[in-house]
Amino acid sequence: MKFALLKKARVVITLAFFLLTAMVFLDFTNIISPDFYYSVTYLQFIPSMLKFFTSFSFAGIGFIIVILLTLLLGRLYCSTICPLGAIQDIISFIIRKFKKNKFYYYVKEKTYLRYSVMIVSFISMFAGLALFINLLDPFSNSGKILVNLIRPLLISGNNLVSSSLEAAGSYAVSPYELKHFGLQNILYPVIFLAAIFILVYKNGRLFCNWLCPVGSLLGLISKYSFIKIIIDEESCLSCKSCERVCKSGCIDKENKNIDFSRCVSCYNCFTVCPSGGITFKAGNRTVKNTNSRIKKKVKTDESKRKFVSKTLTSVLLLAGLNYAQLKIVPKKKSTIPVNKKHPVTPPGSLGIERFNEKCTACHLCIAACPSQVLQPSLLEYGVTGIFQPVMDYRYSYCNYDCVECSEVCPSGAITKLVSDKKKTIQIGKAHFIKENCIVYTENTACGACSEHCPTKAVDMVPYKDINIPQVNTEYCTGCGACEHACPTQPHKSIFVDGNPVHLTAHKKPVEKIEQKVQEDFPF
Repeated sequence: MKFALLKKARVVITLAFFLLTAMVFLDFTNIISPDFYYSVTYLQFIPSMLKFFTSFSFAGIGFIIVILLTLLLGRLYCSTICPLGAIQDIISFIIRKFKKNKFYYYVKEKTYLRYSVMIVSFISMFAGLALFINLLDPFSNSGKILVNLIRPLLISGNNLVSSSLEAAGSYAVSPYELKHFGLQNILYPVIFLAAIFILVYKNGRLFCNWLCPVGSLLGLISKYSFIKIIIDEESCLSCKSCERVCKSGCIDKENKNIDFSRCVSCYNCFTVCPSGGITFKAGNRTVKNTNSRIKKKVKTDESKRKFVSKTLTSVLLLAGLNYAQLKIVPKKKSTIPVNKKHPVTPPGSLGIERFNEKCTACHLCIAACPSQVLQPSLLEYGVTGIFQPVMDYRYSYCNYDCVECSEVCPSGAITKLVSDKKKTIQIGKAHFIKENCIVYTENTACGACSEHCPTKAVDMVPYKDINIPQVNTEYCTGCGACEHACPTQPHKSIFVDGNPVHLTAHKKPVEKIEQKVQEDFPF
């Protein structure tokens, strides 16, 4: 049997899964259907598990399929489905291109480390503390990297092309406004990616076998896999070719043993073994590998197709970052600080506590949000909720009938909504600070908050010879349109404080305007 072909098949499948996953995170045009998001994220382990225990529905059994696949063939999830696994393979590919003599070596198992991290992560997750999962879940970390690092570069490239074509008189490519690109967005992804690079350079998939809770759990399950990769001692030449290409560091050629709990089923070993000494064991039966190359010159197959582009667009050319200037510019600075007691969570999350328990901070909702009001949090939820999405009205507001985030959330942290129901969900309440308002401080007509309020919870009432805002929280949904539109700086005169548990807003009665009809034509 030519097991070496398995490596090529695995690479094709890995690329397919990774490109599909990257598409949903990098789609800044919002042309991808929410159903496509669901199909791509269905088999992602942690989000699927959380959704299952949240809804107990068919929509959350993807992780069970992964477990069954692991019981059959081992950790194929780690080598084909996991996007962070693909990122590590890309890094490894680049390293080996620049350093031809880069080889891996056998590493003794860090039993206490890997299983301690796994136990702490899963116990804390089921106890409602998502911090460890937020920081260690491979799917969520891939999302942070794609959304906060790669996506801005892609947008900057799009805007550069758009401006170049516009200068030539063509409008074929539309520019995209990136409303926020701050330190809190990029700091953690940069640190995490740098750490991954160091670990891969040191010896391949160390993160997968030392720190990844999913990898450790699937490794534990793979000990009982029906089909395993083993060393056929009769055929083995002890040449160490397989050990040098094992990215998991799990092949011990001295003792002719493979630690299959750490094997990620990359099948690199099959491509270099000259004697067919690497083979499969199905149950108690050894399957002979006839892919012997003893008569041939032993060398590693370097005929991989190039799948990494080396072109990076300069961040300095980011276009569309500037805000449109507001028509009303205050002459005085506001003096009373805004006192927000609670952050605002997305509609459909039901409340802060539940959202913090279920969200893995994968940032898929941030990528899908058309208004970009969802931004990574820093300490708004405290340390335990770091990087989870928060409604940030400094940069935008929640569109009245938009339900995109609820349709793409893979973990069930944001429950699925229909547009009509979403319009009555109260995620927060608007509060007015009269002493900051330019109507009060400068006797200047404004009304930006009232004009932008979709539910008309903000009315303009008589004040001196002009009108001043008045908030009726009964009709407020907490969308943040008023706060975003308010021109006062540095402190807003109207702001939204989050509801710890989401409530229901009432619809404002439509005022009937009686109109007298004149029967006789006046002329």
